[in-house]
Amino acid sequence: MEAPKGFDQPVAGNATGRLDSISYPSKTVGTVRKALVYTPPGYSKKKKYPVLYLLHGIGGDEKEWLKGGHPQVILDNLYAAGKLKPMLVVMPNGRAMKDDRPIGNIYGPDKVAAFANFEKDLLTNLIPYVEKHYPALTTRENRAIAGLSMGGGQSLDFGLGNLDKFAWVGGFSSAPNTKMPEQLVPDPAKAKKLLKLLWISCGDADGLLPISQRTHDYLYEHNVPHVYYLEAGGHDFKVWKNGLYMFSQFLFKPVDVASLPTYTVLGAQATTNVRNAKYPQILPDNRAVFHLKAPGVQKAQLDLGRKYDMVKDSSGTWTVTTDTLSRGLHYYSLLLDGLPIADPASDTFYGMGRMASGIEIPGRGTSFYAQRDVPHGEIRERKFFSKVTNSWRRFFVYTPAGYDANTSAKYPVLYLLHGGGEDETGWAKQGKTDVILDNLIADKKAKPMLIVMMDGNMGGPGGLAGFGEPTLKRFEDELKQTVMPVVESNYRVAPGAQNRALAGLSLGGLQTLYAGIKNTDMFQYLGVFSSGFFANNAALSDPQYAFMKANASTINTNLKQLWLSMGGPEDIAYANNKVMRAKMDELGIKYAYSEYPGGHTWPVWRHDLYLFAQKLF
Repeated sequence: MEAPKGFDQPVAGNATGRLDSISYPSKTVGTVRKALVYTPPGYSKKKKYPVLYLLHGIGGDEKEWLKGGHPQVILDNLYAAGKLKPMLVVMPNGRAMKDDRPIGNIYGPDKVAAFANFEKDLLTNLIPYVEKHYPALTTRENRAIAGLSMGGGQSLDFGLGNLDKFAWVGGFSSAPNTKMPEQLVPDPAKAKKLLKLLWISCGDADGLLPISQRTHDYLYEHNVPHVYYLEAGGHDFKVWKNGLYMFSQFLFKPVDVASLPTYTVLGAQATTNVRNAKYPQILPDNRAVFHLKAPGVQKAQLDLGRKYDMVKDSSGTWTVTTDTLSRGLHYYSLLLDGLPIADPASDTFYGMGRMASGIEIPGRGTSFYAQRDVPHGEIRERKFFSKVTNSWRRFFVYTPAGYDANTSAKYPVLYLLHGGGEDETGWAKQGKTDVILDNLIADKKAKPMLIVMMDGNMGGPGGLAGFGEPTLKRFEDELKQTVMPVVESNYRVAPGAQNRALAGLSLGGLQTLYAGIKNTDMFQYLGVFSSGFFANNAALSDPQYAFMKANASTINTNLKQLWLSMGGPEDIAYANNKVMRAKMDELGIKYAYSEYPGGHTWPVWRHDLYLFAQKLF
């Protein structure tokens, strides 16, 4: 959705609005200041009109829009097409200082301060002047503010900071004067209630795009309805004119909030893209757009669990847009004439028993694994020779911030296990273990700890871990005979079962149950995520249940925490876990149980780690 060709060119026969130059006294600045006022075609002093305040950039003044954007032409054409509610448009000088021309060092501290000072001039001088001298409607519902670049930052700052004055707010390519999102919208519920429309737009090649992106991310996370409009372009009037064309059509009319995420041309680049790759892109409603240039290919599909047919254009570029995707990491492949390949534009993950592409879809409630400005730990790689598998193997270990500096400190250890089809990179990469722990430790919600992310694949078919008793026993031997001794001889580890935890997801949860329940003298904390002993092995004569029955008192005494969690009823392990819990109840095994919606997916397991880590040590 973007402006049609010729939207900014005069059309013969169209009725035209009028431009007035006004001078108003400013007590804020201590001088008389200038602004332009556009009145619509058919303007009458007998009618009352809503008002849009339209702000310029750091190098402009009240005439910048007029010179570079021809807003009167854009608006005249929209009126002729019947697409606008009649309104006044006021274009002020947003540099509130006595010498307000864009001369000298336009980035000087006095100039930047003058743009911030304009908030007071706007509210206490300009708006009252306009409402006294023009037939303006004076309620917040009839007042809008928007601007380009520096004026976009002003619009977001002033509009969102004065929701008692403005109900319609737009930022086009907003500049670094834009406040941080937490300052812009400290009360998301209030903003959601009072805003009629919040518009954020930017060009995809604009160096200031991160300003708009961070604002959108915060608004999305906090469920504040808005338009996030991305289009091809830089920091220029092509983008800003299109912003005015689109934004103005919403003003002072009923807004269909549900449709707002559909108003965009482009999506944001996925955080999982390789450097400088423009695709895949994620649209504001979490549909994903994939591009691949492969002119020699006859048929291309996207395999994202469901297969999507891609369409080829004249340049040989294949494209597809998915349905709305659930939050978190999705593994995918491109099928080129039937051959599955990884997308060269996206990061790859060991995730389906092989390397696969992955795309991270944003979601609400995920701030606990967002990168923050807190002390950061490290993930280190350790290679070792295993006498159990008679091969060289490796694990990754998270060391918390300050590990190298605090050479006398000893740390408790969480041994953390991946799922089937994954490996020791799973928690280190897909799981965002370091980010989750950095944030928790910084917030004093978790104790500093080491986290050992080991390889649970024990040489079964295709390198997978395997579910049978011999393979599970082999994993237990690997943990106790090789991994733990390597960890405890190479890292500063606090001794004893009270300083050890074992946890895992899916297959790793099964391994945790097998090795952990049998070794409660070594581990006081067990975490089982999206897993359970198999329902068809639920008889109390099963070796696992027989062991629990014989040792229930010891297990309950030794364990400080046996924590079971599921990704809701849609989790593929839900039935197994439910049967297992019933058997544990029958045997008198104490446990805690938690559910978090999302199924058998990484957002659930990241949340499991977030909760479980807070219960440890």
